[in-house]
Amino acid sequence: MTRRSVALWLVVWLAYLSFGVYLAVGVHAYFGDSLARVQAAQSVLFSRDPHLAAIGFIFTPLTALVQLPLTALSVWWPQMTTDALSAAIMSSAFMAGAVVQVSGVARDRALPPAMTVIVTLVFALNPMIVLYGANGMSEAPYIFFLAWAVRRLIRWVDTDDVHELIVAGIALGLAYLTRYDGAVAAFVAGCFVAFVTYRRSEKAVGRRLRAQRALLDVVLVASPSLLAFIVWAITSWLITGQAFAQFTSQYGNTAIIDQSGGTGSATGIEALRFSITELLILAPLYLVLFVLVAWVRIRRHRLYPLAVPVLIIGAVVAFQVLSYVRGTTFGFLRFYMTIILLAAVTALLATPARRIEPYRRLGPRASLPQANPRAGRGWRYGVIGTVAVLAFVVGLPVTAAGMTSPKYAPQEFAYRSVVAPKPDSTEKRYLDEARVLRSFSTERALAEYLDSLHLPDGSVLTDTVYGFAVVVQSRHPKQFVIPSDQDFDQILNEPARFGVRFLLAVPRAGRGSSDALNIRYPTLYDNGDQISTLVLEARNQGANMPNWRVYEVNPRTS
Repeated sequence: MTRRSVALWLVVWLAYLSFGVYLAVGVHAYFGDSLARVQAAQSVLFSRDPHLAAIGFIFTPLTALVQLPLTALSVWWPQMTTDALSAAIMSSAFMAGAVVQVSGVARDRALPPAMTVIVTLVFALNPMIVLYGANGMSEAPYIFFLAWAVRRLIRWVDTDDVHELIVAGIALGLAYLTRYDGAVAAFVAGCFVAFVTYRRSEKAVGRRLRAQRALLDVVLVASPSLLAFIVWAITSWLITGQAFAQFTSQYGNTAIIDQSGGTGSATGIEALRFSITELLILAPLYLVLFVLVAWVRIRRHRLYPLAVPVLIIGAVVAFQVLSYVRGTTFGFLRFYMTIILLAAVTALLATPARRIEPYRRLGPRASLPQANPRAGRGWRYGVIGTVAVLAFVVGLPVTAAGMTSPKYAPQEFAYRSVVAPKPDSTEKRYLDEARVLRSFSTERALAEYLDSLHLPDGSVLTDTVYGFAVVVQSRHPKQFVIPSDQDFDQILNEPARFGVRFLLAVPRAGRGSSDALNIRYPTLYDNGDQISTLVLEARNQGANMPNWRVYEVNPRTS
């Protein structure tokens, strides 16, 4: 990285991190998946039974693994876990890296400074990018790895530099370890590389040799993802008995959809309309942008660079749309936000490169553009570049407005009250926003209550379906017995015998139906199931969160 890139990363990282710290420490506003990953990292190091497998197999592991060194600091700095600062540091660093990669696409091609600055700045200031750079979610590393892979493959289609394929393959493998749909990006990248290599091999070479060359390039770009896929699936199967727990576990996404009563759309057509609306919120003029840039590149016979982001990122977007239409995922706005990256890279490809892109070793099948420092300076390219940039810039206010919709942005709409608070308002929309922002506040209070009792290790039995938010916000995580503990089942069956004093119970409805305590003791929440006595009830102040009941385990009888 150049000094300029390091400086850009540092400035953007500090900006995102500052906002993240404000959300976590100042507002105590969290996303559930972010807290769950922090709790997974905490379990590896500071649970009753610390071991690496405690990281869990519902999510892919990279985000939690990255947080392990930061989580280790919680011995001296408890806020790393109790306020999820480790998550904010992680996501802000990765999202700043994504901004650097977008800027790098422009710098590789020596595009006009104004175009480079505007596109980079608009991408960095997009409210979805800012929020997910600050809130500790997996979207930040995922977008970074996609941007890194796309940038390297754009360079490869021109230079045929094998180093670019290797780096792109590593980036795609890491993308899979961040999100399962990274497998789609890796598969499409492999198909694209095979096609390009086969097509541009020497015509005099036989089909067999051309196929061998294509296969070799595919191995370079796809093998890291394939290795990650195999190793993660086998590891999960050996430890949990399920190769893909996200889809088969009672805690996985498929089970959550069933427990929640569906994805929110009644029919496939309705789901498709919903997905299209989500995409229009994030990139309203992308079709115009794509047609314009494709027309320019077809005329210049330079279509491959555009095909890279359109096929790889577009495949991720298409997979998300298909998944929602089939009812296998939720229609969250964040699942579609890779189209922001796609729009940014597409806009940067509207004007010709002014220099040959960097390379370490020029490949034998390179297809370099003509190096012309004055390329793209005519009035026609000026107009095209301006229109492309404006088509991308329009997404900024549209996304900001769309994020205030409870229907289309159910996880983001409440953050308007963070930017423009109205604490004295009695309007329903502001009260709803306040309730969303209070999510996990009841769990924090419950954790503080349990901490005040100064309980010995293993005194509180809870599942992490909802209990993760209590465990992670506690300063004494060893007091909890949780499912990742290897003796959890044994203690669950005889809590009094093993010294458990309290049971944390949630209603046996929705996601609570998968709670291990509810499965073992079906009437626990209602009446203690004859093994415990109610000592505390906490009505939840957050949105879509359960009311808690704390039961004290009855003394053991012979």
